[in-house]
Amino acid sequence: MAPIVNQPAENLIKLWQTADTGIPVAYLSEEDAAKIEPLQMDGLEITKEWQRVYPQGDLTSTVVGYVNADSKGQAGLEYSQQPFLEEQLDPLVVSHDARGKVLPDRFPLEALNANKLTLQVTLDTRLQRSARQALQKTMNQFQAKRGTVMVMDVKDGSLLSLVSEPSFEPERYFEVKDAETFKNWAVSDLYEPGSTFKPINVAIALETGSIAPNSVFNDGGSISVGGWPINNADRSAHGPLNISEILEYSSNVGMVHVMKTLKPGVYFDYLEKVGIGQITGTDLPFETPGHFKTREQFVDYPIELATAAFGQGFSVTPLQMAQLHAAIANGGQLVTPHVVEGLYNPEGKKVKSLNLIQPRRIFSEKTAAQVRLMMGNVVEKGTGKPAQIPGYRLGGKTGTAQKAGDGTYTNARITSFVASFPLESPRYIVLAVVDEPKGDNAYGSTTAAPIVKAVLETLVSVEGIPPSHPEELKTKPETPETKTEE
Repeated sequence: MAPIVNQPAENLIKLWQTADTGIPVAYLSEEDAAKIEPLQMDGLEITKEWQRVYPQGDLTSTVVGYVNADSKGQAGLEYSQQPFLEEQLDPLVVSHDARGKVLPDRFPLEALNANKLTLQVTLDTRLQRSARQALQKTMNQFQAKRGTVMVMDVKDGSLLSLVSEPSFEPERYFEVKDAETFKNWAVSDLYEPGSTFKPINVAIALETGSIAPNSVFNDGGSISVGGWPINNADRSAHGPLNISEILEYSSNVGMVHVMKTLKPGVYFDYLEKVGIGQITGTDLPFETPGHFKTREQFVDYPIELATAAFGQGFSVTPLQMAQLHAAIANGGQLVTPHVVEGLYNPEGKKVKSLNLIQPRRIFSEKTAAQVRLMMGNVVEKGTGKPAQIPGYRLGGKTGTAQKAGDGTYTNARITSFVASFPLESPRYIVLAVVDEPKGDNAYGSTTAAPIVKAVLETLVSVEGIPPSHPEELKTKPETPETKTEE
């Protein structure tokens, strides 16, 4: 039996000595079971069980989840949408004639098809595969701990892709050693977003009237707040900067000056308004609300406002960061991220939808448009240059944040890049987050931006998005001087 179940013979002998009866040996495929049955071993039973089949395997496992041996959902949509997947049918009532025969013209055909309802999701497996390949390439290159990539439709919050690594094979969930693998950390784990939060802060400052797009602040390279020194990541002093340039250089000092134009209480209230410290309301399970300081602490200690200015001192999930940037992209509306499209009957008609949190306005269209242009400059001439795609325009923002340890910050980093696309009329948000990449060159621009670029190139192909600047795609004819022959 050992070769069939892929275990050493001595292991099987030890296993059979652990009890007199009822010893589970292995899960087998139908092909392997067929090899054991002819052996007709006394005392050996082959028990057949139902098993959910997942054609996409580990490509979508952190979203879809899995069911256990009792067909109960344990993770992902299998867990959160189990009531949907176990749709209760109304009693079947039919009409009979006097002899008890069913009257065919009065038979409820709809009820016969009720058990064929399909739970449709918003994921596009082409994008999912592209995002996963790009993420895995970067994780291998920088020996990262984990990563996530998501593509969100900014109009309604539907997720076209949500990749979370590491992942697992849902049909062989019992082989997973670490239970942490089962969770989608993009939904359940918190991180300090760092500089990808700066555009949100700029939107808050613009919306409250504390600054204007042409406001100028001096970046001296460092600043002291409440006795705490704050420096730019590149340790440089950039001098007078307008708001767009502060984002282009990702100036920490400049952002501290910007947010100090707000009263701490006003800033705190607006952070609450955009949802910091709350959940998004997604249909995926085990969502964790962000962590935020108390109002008293935030108002009384100036360092709290200063660190929040460049995205540290509070935490969110990657999913919430995508949600917030979607509000910038769509004109100021906070939409609910989701992956369930609804229940559909065999005729393709939607028969049931999820009750999602309705969109609510957090920024004006004017403010959102102003920030989008600034994010376009970040990609055109700032830290987001690695995400540039010839023929297209996008807005973006890099992020490289130190990870918090026990009461202090460590040398470990979490890097990210977020893009809105196309810049002229954004329809999509793409966010990549890479946790603990190794190496001195591990930044948002070097790790996450190339991932987003690869996903956007696939998105252009899948959706057939025409270039806004086709002249950039024209290649120059080869001249005789450069031509070579072999």
